[in-house]
Amino acid sequence: MTLWDSVLTALRALTVNRLRSALTLLGIIIGVGAVIALMSIGRGARQTVTEQIQGIGSNLLFVTPGQATVGRVAGAASLASLTTEDAANLANLPSVSAAVPRVSFFGQVVNGPLNARAQIVGTLPQYLEVRNFQVAQGSFIEEEHTITGALVAVLGANIAAQLFPNDDPIGKTVSINRRPFRVIGVLAPRGGTGFNIEDDTVVVPLTTAVRRLQVRRSTSGGIAVDLIYVQARSSAVMEQARQEVTEALLERFQGNTDAFTIVSQQEVLQALTQVTNSFTLFLGAIAGISLLVGGIGIMNIMLVSVTERTREIGLRKAVGARRRDILLQFLLESSALGLVGGLVGTAVGYGLARVVERFSIGGQNLRAYVAPDVVLLAVGVSLAVGLFFGLYPARRAAGLDPIQALRYE
Repeated sequence: MTLWDSVLTALRALTVNRLRSALTLLGIIIGVGAVIALMSIGRGARQTVTEQIQGIGSNLLFVTPGQATVGRVAGAASLASLTTEDAANLANLPSVSAAVPRVSFFGQVVNGPLNARAQIVGTLPQYLEVRNFQVAQGSFIEEEHTITGALVAVLGANIAAQLFPNDDPIGKTVSINRRPFRVIGVLAPRGGTGFNIEDDTVVVPLTTAVRRLQVRRSTSGGIAVDLIYVQARSSAVMEQARQEVTEALLERFQGNTDAFTIVSQQEVLQALTQVTNSFTLFLGAIAGISLLVGGIGIMNIMLVSVTERTREIGLRKAVGARRRDILLQFLLESSALGLVGGLVGTAVGYGLARVVERFSIGGQNLRAYVAPDVVLLAVGVSLAVGLFFGLYPARRAAGLDPIQALRYE
């Protein structure tokens, strides 16, 4: 018997009991569909995180105070605070193109009967370029605003939409923590959550934030900041910039390495990518259990098939069928179940992935990336499951004694 004849025989055997074959396929379909859908969601989450981290800016180092904060009046001051003077000094390093300090806290922003809770960011005009922001309306804060401590504000896209749903906010007045601020601009929407919450922020001049909204002073009397964005001149000098910043701050804090923390944008990306990769594998492993159950279903149905076709097997052996012919036929049947289930499951998984993208969590649309390697892996595993779980029934069928098989009732 040729291989093609064995394939045709196997397909005919499966179509004899269509309902039983369909129910067996269902386990594989669910398993493959779950693997593709869940792993695609994990891949989508990784892409989202990557885009959000890269959207923060380019060639950035994040410098933060390294010690705990203690309360002071309406704000907080670090035991070893970074200050605006530190940012100015870091900006003069050879490998650094910009160093922008930032203070942030949450506050209530009010426009008449409308109000929103927002993250208030006090910073300098260079913040716009370092963080890759775009202004959708009006303008960003300027140097003059910082010098004079002007009561001006630039609204994030979500805050502007909440406070001015049917009106142009430019030139209007909003109240931030009960102080009036004139709106001079609206940032272009960036979307996202976590690192990318800029749509829910309000940007004000740094001096205004620390003088009018939240007092922040270091032990030396300077303006304490909670973060300094240090931008290297290029990706090629990132390590050099980090070394220069480290040396400058060690000199500033007299060798105290606990006084500050430096984290690169790439380190943040790698850490979060590792988390999302683990999350993806975890989802895939959970879905893989469904494939295991489907494989057990294939073994069960093949064992039933061997029992029902005992006389057929004996007859085939009696007319000259070899052990390997019987083995190949039953392996082809189980493999066909695995392969067909894998192909149908792929379509189901793709459909589920597209459905998931219609939902959102916390204002962030879910994403699902159906990668070719995930599809190939799922289909390959389903085929391997069919082979593996069909091997024992196939060997059992091939090992039947033809005389005993012909006597079987």
